[in-house]
Amino acid sequence: MKFGFWNLGFGIWNFLILCAAFLAGCTQQTTPPVQTANNTLDKMKIVDLTHDFSRETVYWVTAKEFELDTVFAGVTEQGFYYTANDITTAEHGGTHIDAPIHFAEGKLTVDQIPLESLMGAAIKIDVSEKALQDPDYLISVDDIDRWEQEENTPIPDGSIVLFYTGHSTYYPDKKKYLGTEQRGEEALDSLHFPGISPEAAQWLIDNRNIKAVGLDTPSLDYGQSKNFKTHVILLSENVPGFENLANLEQLPASGFQVIALPMKIKGGSGGPLRMIAIMNP
Repeated sequence: MKFGFWNLGFGIWNFLILCAAFLAGCTQQTTPPVQTANNTLDKMKIVDLTHDFSRETVYWVTAKEFELDTVFAGVTEQGFYYTANDITTAEHGGTHIDAPIHFAEGKLTVDQIPLESLMGAAIKIDVSEKALQDPDYLISVDDIDRWEQEENTPIPDGSIVLFYTGHSTYYPDKKKYLGTEQRGEEALDSLHFPGISPEAAQWLIDNRNIKAVGLDTPSLDYGQSKNFKTHVILLSENVPGFENLANLEQLPASGFQVIALPMKIKGGSGGPLRMIAIMNP
């Protein structure tokens, strides 16, 4: 009987402790978890780095341009409103990703790129002062070195490196942005826009551990490139590229995160990209 009473007492004591813990938790948790998550997001500044897709979207001069055809728009026979469209687009145009296989045989297709390579801490290297004066400007190792001296730190391991040339201010004016309004093979010799020099690309591969690179021009290589060596260097190391970025002028030199999610095309060499930057206000 004494043993039974002790068990009863011990059970009541445990029950009281659990009740106290529950009440304490209720007191501390004054807002639902969803509301807390929303409040956290509301405190962040989000910058859209993506140009929209439309008939104005800038594509490579030999690529199929974006088309949107209306299937239906209006009130159905059943009395509800309904809209649907068909879209046609090349992989490479507008704000998009270059998957490694684009210029490197046997490397990752767009659906194989690890998500970890498409998001994380990023930096911005501003070369706009020089690039806006020279449409054929090549981003150099000196530009990278200048950023590291000004920030007093090497590019952190695992960074996504973005280059701001200022060229996005011309988008979507094809004459200013590409250097030509022509289409087809005959237009290739008329392309003029900044890009990353092969030397700078190789230096990043040899000396820094980076996830991806991106810039606000139509290509990682500059417009007059004939061998696309910068593409080959970066993509051969499974470093994807982001092209035709928008609003990079709104980003600081460091201290922000990037999320770059492309259309998941199985076996694709690239695809349309929705890319954002997130930072504290």
